[in-house]
Amino acid sequence: MQEDLLVEYGARRVIITLTAILCALLEIVDSTIVNVALNDMKGNLGATLSEVGWVITAYAIGNVIIVPMTSWLSQQFGRRNYFAASIVIFTIFSFLCGNASSIWELVFFRLMQGIGGGALLVTSQTIITESYPLAKRSMAQAIYGLGVIIGPTLGPPLGGYIVDNFSWPYIFYINIPIGIAATLLTLQFIRSPKFSEKRKAKDVDWLGIGLLAAFVGSLQYILEKGHEDDWFDSKVIIVLTVVAVIGFILFLWRELTFRYPIVELRVLKNGNLRIGTVMSFILGFGLYGSTFIVPLYTQSIMGWTALESGALMIPAALTTAVMMPIIGRLLTRGVKQQILVSLGLLLFFVYSFWGYNIITPDTGKSDFFWMLIVRGAGLGLLFIPITSLALSTLKGQEIGQGASFTGMMRQLGGSFGIAAITTFISNQTSIHKAALSSHLDANSLDVQQRIAGLKAMFQAKGFTPDVALQSAYKILDLSVLKQATVLSYMDVFLYLGILFLICIPFVLFVKERKGKANIDLGDMH
Repeated sequence: MQEDLLVEYGARRVIITLTAILCALLEIVDSTIVNVALNDMKGNLGATLSEVGWVITAYAIGNVIIVPMTSWLSQQFGRRNYFAASIVIFTIFSFLCGNASSIWELVFFRLMQGIGGGALLVTSQTIITESYPLAKRSMAQAIYGLGVIIGPTLGPPLGGYIVDNFSWPYIFYINIPIGIAATLLTLQFIRSPKFSEKRKAKDVDWLGIGLLAAFVGSLQYILEKGHEDDWFDSKVIIVLTVVAVIGFILFLWRELTFRYPIVELRVLKNGNLRIGTVMSFILGFGLYGSTFIVPLYTQSIMGWTALESGALMIPAALTTAVMMPIIGRLLTRGVKQQILVSLGLLLFFVYSFWGYNIITPDTGKSDFFWMLIVRGAGLGLLFIPITSLALSTLKGQEIGQGASFTGMMRQLGGSFGIAAITTFISNQTSIHKAALSSHLDANSLDVQQRIAGLKAMFQAKGFTPDVALQSAYKILDLSVLKQATVLSYMDVFLYLGILFLICIPFVLFVKERKGKANIDLGDMH
């Protein structure tokens, strides 16, 4: 059987596994490492805040466009060659990103880096899955999951350290030696499966590629930039929404009718993969949403540095790392995936509800510690069971196609999560601010005393009485805004928790129904 030929043993398997994880880590760390360097880039390249935001958006768009094509590209060029070429593209454009002299140059190089990087994530998952015998697949997913979950957490503290001690181009240069080592190891050790014949140029689904790029690229732009541009008040967002919807419909039609589709949608007939794909979306929403919200809160409300807020996430990532092999072993021993996923969702609910209860403008580092440990444990319980469920009954080429779907949905879930959270916070802050302001009665003795005290403080600093009064009102307004923002973060935690809680019965119910098919398919191997 095809997949049995790719199973590796001993030192060779260890080297292949390390190479694949290194590449997955490279890709994921790079998606978050830039966040803390945006300020320095802005000053250095003379860019505005919205222009510098494109450094993140371009990378995400490159990623999401290439991920669904990776299975097909592996077939076309041979997996080893395609994987090595992706690492080379990623490494070369990392060097060029560090050398960029203008903001748009940097954005273009980041797009290309994202196209090289997207392949690393999915292909490394397929390589690890196929290098292990069927009985050890769950353990293989646990090893791969380490990279995927620790990556986003490592990015900000590593970026913060590099920016504080060196300069921003070094966050890109750090990829170069790792990329060279990974390329050499790939060429030496990784093997390509024997695929069916390559497609001739006329058989290539060029229209499918174009429609996919239009649909996914537009969707990613809408999610990344919608909040800044006020959603449908922006002509660009309206046009891109139309492009995304029409592109999606035409893409589905093309892929289901073309003889050699670029994305094999028929693999979604597999019930386990369908559920795994939906759950991957929810996982992305939770993983990237919660990785995004805690550093954002600690930096914007509590005034922490990037390094401090990044370091806060490390114990949680280590918890996940400890959980991974344990969960891999539980799955290998036959514990049901849906039980573990439900437990993971329950822990995510506990984490969110905890966050809802403890955040104030003065929450200390120690208050976050156990809450984030619970999040780390929840992620461990979600990641491997979802991935191993999705890929559990796939064979040969289907594994790569399945990994592409789950990878893309996790990425899109993250983008949806971040877009939804930023919009929600902005809207809720306005609502809370209006509600809080309505309680500030100008005739109230407390309010008058507060204003008088602030005015006296500013006068003592040499301000004229009228400027001191204006400044006092400004301070009061800012403290109301801060309170409103804290309340909207509390709402985010609460609603995220409820979302995860609602998913639990759905997971238990749907997967039970698939249970019989799962056993039958398992017996067929």
